[in-house]
Amino acid sequence: MKPEAMLREVRVEEAIGLVLAHDLTQIIPGQFKGRLFTKGHIVREEDIPALLNIGKEHIYVLDLQPGWLHEDEAALRMAKAVAGPNLELTAPHEGKINVKAAIHGLAKIDKTAVDAINAIEQIVLATIKTNTVVKPGQSLSGTRVIPLVVEEAKVGQVESLAAGASASVIEVKPFRSLRVGLITTGSEVFKGRIQDKFGPIVRDKIAALGSEVIEQRLAPDESDTIVREIRYFLEEQKADLILVTGGMSVDPDDRTPGAIKQAGARIVSYGTPMLPGSMLLIGYLGEVPIMGLPGCVMHDPYTTFDVLLPRICAGETIVRADITEMGYGGLYGC
Repeated sequence: MKPEAMLREVRVEEAIGLVLAHDLTQIIPGQFKGRLFTKGHIVREEDIPALLNIGKEHIYVLDLQPGWLHEDEAALRMAKAVAGPNLELTAPHEGKINVKAAIHGLAKIDKTAVDAINAIEQIVLATIKTNTVVKPGQSLSGTRVIPLVVEEAKVGQVESLAAGASASVIEVKPFRSLRVGLITTGSEVFKGRIQDKFGPIVRDKIAALGSEVIEQRLAPDESDTIVREIRYFLEEQKADLILVTGGMSVDPDDRTPGAIKQAGARIVSYGTPMLPGSMLLIGYLGEVPIMGLPGCVMHDPYTTFDVLLPRICAGETIVRADITEMGYGGLYGC
């Protein structure tokens, strides 16, 4: 049966007592866009002027047949199929369901699965980008179908693709509360010639993700001293993350990259194909991540540090492939 055969068109003046088959939207430019009447509303005589005012001289009455789904049910089934941990669903609104974050955390979106789902004709799954930091109540995706009624088999395809994915198509990973050691290098800061500007900015970024800088220590541009401070945080303070700020350029006085390597770190990457922040270093001392932060972290609002820090706070291990893919779409400044 064609979908049109399940819909009976009725003039609004003759629709009193009949049930609306779908939401009807009112748009007042610059003021309002939303539901004027909801699916299931029983048309009353006093509704007729409002219906005519939004250009509805006819309404549809739906006689749904087996094997077909109304847009609301289709959107709900798709949302349930793709939603993983730490998410909540909204009620249907104009044929759409929103999938929202239930916690503060890191959005993880399976792009391959999303692309496969959207390849199904008449199916819509719109999402934010993976690795976006989200707050409770923030939308991660919206689901809907294009027509008012859709074949149930198409929604079944969505459910099968979601069930076959290696992980949830959409989820939010919670942030861990990390104990962060901060080492600020530079003889000019160590000797008090200039005031440290790194500390407050780094502390704020760490705190925004639910972690804490347990201590900040200053070091001159001397490799042995920097190594000693790294080992202090690793061995005595048992830090979960070590950040070394400054000294990341190619100048001969900038000793941070060499000191991190000298401390025994396994370097994942020194340098990233993203701007600003291309001189960032990321490595691991055993299981503890260590990062060398370039000067742009002090003055640019969004750098490579802001890309990688949320993933580390969410418990992810950064590998070389994560660095490589930062170049595409990675020109934010400079």
